[in-house]
Amino acid sequence: MSEPRIKSEIRAAAILRRAHAAGAFAVVSRRGDPDAGAVAVKVYVGAGRARVYVEARDEDGRAIWREPFDGAADECAIDAYLEKERRFDSDLWILEIEDREGRAFLD
Repeated sequence: MSEPRIKSEIRAAAILRRAHAAGAFAVVSRRGDPDAGAVAVKVYVGAGRARVYVEARDEDGRAIWREPFDGAADECAIDAYLEKERRFDSDLWILEIEDREGRAFLD
């Protein structure tokens, strides 16, 4: 059985709050559906590189974060990936974080 889902708007706000509390710059670059939209988090790590984390579910239905690029990648490649995801999922939220330590502030 899967875990109960928290509204996307609340999950996004929690990530932003954690980032701001730690002194990082974080914004919503795209608002999706407030109730059921998936959340993607782009973390700028410097020198034109970024990481991206997207919500997914494991085989037991539990919420997990996966990293499609398996580490830092060229920021343009990350942006192209997010644009493709946005075209596929119009409910998608995209958060952008700039943190000197490269933290994503996920659960």
